[in-house]
Amino acid sequence: MSRNISILGSTGSVGKSTLAVVDAFPDELRVVGLAAGANVELLAEQVERYRPEVVSVRSVEDAERLRGLLRHRAEIIPGIEGACAVASLPSANAVIAAIVGAAGIPPVYEALRAGKRVGIANKEVLVAAGDVMTRAAREFGGEILPVDSEHNAVHQAIRCGTHEEVQRIILTASGGPFLTRELSTFGDISIEAALAHPTWRMGNKISIDSATMMNKGLEVIEAHHLFSMPADRIDIAIHPQSIVHSMVEYVDGSIIAQLSTTDMKFPIQYALFFPDRLPAPFARLDLTRMRTLEFFPVDARRFPAVELAYQACREGGSMPAVLNAANEIAVERFLAGELPFTGIVDIVRQVLERHAGHVSAIRSVGEALEWDSWARHEARGTCVAVGR
Repeated sequence: MSRNISILGSTGSVGKSTLAVVDAFPDELRVVGLAAGANVELLAEQVERYRPEVVSVRSVEDAERLRGLLRHRAEIIPGIEGACAVASLPSANAVIAAIVGAAGIPPVYEALRAGKRVGIANKEVLVAAGDVMTRAAREFGGEILPVDSEHNAVHQAIRCGTHEEVQRIILTASGGPFLTRELSTFGDISIEAALAHPTWRMGNKISIDSATMMNKGLEVIEAHHLFSMPADRIDIAIHPQSIVHSMVEYVDGSIIAQLSTTDMKFPIQYALFFPDRLPAPFARLDLTRMRTLEFFPVDARRFPAVELAYQACREGGSMPAVLNAANEIAVERFLAGELPFTGIVDIVRQVLERHAGHVSAIRSVGEALEWDSWARHEARGTCVAVGR
């Protein structure tokens, strides 16, 4: 089946992997919309190569720069209006959503309102506005498919039974770069060390989230929305080899796991062609070369961010949105050299404590963004007090 696709975040790692999938299936996939941030030069190359109908960039200034670089004529719309236009483009059958942070919320919502299939690679969309997104998908005929390797693995494994037969979801985690580091040295962790992920090549923000394991906590909340599963039936197992991407345990004790190489092109291809499977030209997993598959429980002292996320998931309402926004600001400040590594979780905890007693249901994108804005403001103020 031929599909026209729009890509939100086309110049990032997931966006580039999506275009690699397009290259592998030129007869089945056509790019009709591209949205990016400020990497205008790379976006211009993508526009010239894939010739989309509509393109979005972050600002009016970026739009003018892009026009000056292009020979191909495409409609260029700056800002959030442009991202929403790319997401809801009438000619698009599917949207890959990989805009980092809360900025991805409005365009994903518009894609679902337009009845699109949305492959979500941005955790924050479902963490901050999961109830809104799942309701929009139901009401307008949209479809949410996970592109995160862990949730994509669960989506594949859960096809082996019914929802009622699932005992629990087991999300795997690499453990990041500090799985065995001495706890007493965490206050001295450098930016470079935190960015050095042992198995995945990712952007800076998600690399830091992996180092704190906040990414896995956010994935618990995401899984809760994707698979209608309560937090106490979603577990995390540290798996340093990153070969088993996640598992589903059924009521009879059977555990179904999904394995592949650590390559985002596999879950992207799955999301674009589901329920079909097409032969892939990408590198395959060689089982004969695997010597060890290890699994460990999460050490709460080493990774306190995980329990914060579980608490936010259990509380529900606006708490996950506040968790996510506070974490984004804390990571931003750490990457700017204004906060120690251990300060990231400290900031998030303090903002969550301030929000306790004020938790409310999130019924719209506007409400999700309001709580996101509140939490960012609170986190910035707290960072000034905590920063070194």
